[in-house]
Amino acid sequence: MKKNLQERSDEAFFSGLVLPRGVYFKYKILYCISCFVFRKRNYNLTMLKFLLFILLQVSLLAPAFAWGIKNKKTNAAEPKTVKVQAEDKAKPLPSDLQVLIGAYPELKIHAQFDQAQNEYKITFNSYGKDFMFYWADGRVLPPEELKNRQNFHPIIYLYNNVLRDPSTFTEEEIAHLKEYGKVSSRKNAPGTPMFFFDAIYSSQSRSTIERHIVTTTFLGKPTRVHEKIFPKLKNVEKKILEAEKTSPKVKTFVRELKSAAAYHWREIDGTSRKSFHSLGIAIDVLPVAYHGGEVYWSWARDKNPSGWMKTPLKRRWMPPEEVIRAFESEGFIWGGYWAIWDNMHFEYHPELRAKSN
Repeated sequence: MKKNLQERSDEAFFSGLVLPRGVYFKYKILYCISCFVFRKRNYNLTMLKFLLFILLQVSLLAPAFAWGIKNKKTNAAEPKTVKVQAEDKAKPLPSDLQVLIGAYPELKIHAQFDQAQNEYKITFNSYGKDFMFYWADGRVLPPEELKNRQNFHPIIYLYNNVLRDPSTFTEEEIAHLKEYGKVSSRKNAPGTPMFFFDAIYSSQSRSTIERHIVTTTFLGKPTRVHEKIFPKLKNVEKKILEAEKTSPKVKTFVRELKSAAAYHWREIDGTSRKSFHSLGIAIDVLPVAYHGGEVYWSWARDKNPSGWMKTPLKRRWMPPEEVIRAFESEGFIWGGYWAIWDNMHFEYHPELRAKSN
């Protein structure tokens, strides 16, 4: 009876262990030999079972524990290796691309380096549509236009909001401006790629853009602008009306304002490229009288084909400084700072204002 109880106790001991088949028989043989020795010498078999149980658990867990530590170290090292390789292959994010991303936070532009094209590609969603362009040295082109990049110039440039005295132009600069003023030169010259702007303003066609054009007033004059710049233009208006209270020049500007034309589906004068007026993000503020001043380079060229670019600043009509600063504070640029000057013209380009700042 005692022997049967002992055998049942032995079976219960081994049934509580989860062992591989080979290991199970190995330790059972060792257990039986130990039991025989212990019984002959009348040692306590319960203590034997306990000791063997501890030895078995330690021998099984030790290798697994060691493997776990090794595997943990290996896994921890792997991401670091991948990260280093990715950094080695990718170019640093261009500073102008960072400016573009920051200028349009509502688009949530995502930039990712494309190893195959060796270019950064940017993706974003506008009006429920997903768009993807390649940075292409600042030209922001769709894949099919990468081969034509020489036809475009970068969309971000340094907007220098300081008037330059035409009397400081070199002969070379004058010759360049004279050549650029020719219709043939302007038609064939590289232009602004409109793909990015068409995407964010939905201006791929006249029918699509006009869904987003709103009618409003600016300083009492009727106008139509893109819905995205409507709040910005209203902020400009508030700032000008506030400045009017203390500035006689601003008061005269508001009183003499004849029109504030913005949206107009058309091409840039002398080119086959779409104007930013076609997107509803450009506005022309025209006075009832120019008081003997020139307001637009092309009109001045018609009067003086060889010397229009040297028109002195004092002979150009300009909005008051407070008006220009009001527009700039809301992300607009003024065309009067261009060498090809357009003093009535303001365009919404927060990316250019961000770069100049």
